[in-house]
Amino acid sequence: MEPRISLVTLGVRDVAASRRFYERLGWKASGSSNQSVAFFQLGSIALSLYGVRALAEDFARPGATGRPGAVALAQNCATRRAVDATLVEAERAGAKVLKSAADTSWGGYSGYFADPDGHPWEVAWNPHFNERGGTF
Repeated sequence: MEPRISLVTLGVRDVAASRRFYERLGWKASGSSNQSVAFFQLGSIALSLYGVRALAEDFARPGATGRPGAVALAQNCATRRAVDATLVEAERAGAKVLKSAADTSWGGYSGYFADPDGHPWEVAWNPHFNERGGTF
């Protein structure tokens, strides 16, 4: 199997409300989005928002709605200042800041917010990793 991720799908309670949250962050939903699913192109991968029950049925585990938090998504920033600005922007869009940005044990600067469904996002400046990806 080729080591690659093409799409990350989040199970959400309300696709329209979650779509509006990500649009308030300045993200543009693709033309392929509809009432049942929203897609956002994120560089070489895409984020999909899909009803949590429909997602569980899709992977053949009806009722397996799970709880957000077992996986964290992350966005790397070019500077420490950009981390702080991103957390402020996310909070203004309706996110809950889970952890204010602070220096990390690995030499970077990082904080967390949760989207309206509780999916955690890390926002980080990592001197060993560029904001567009790259290698450690």
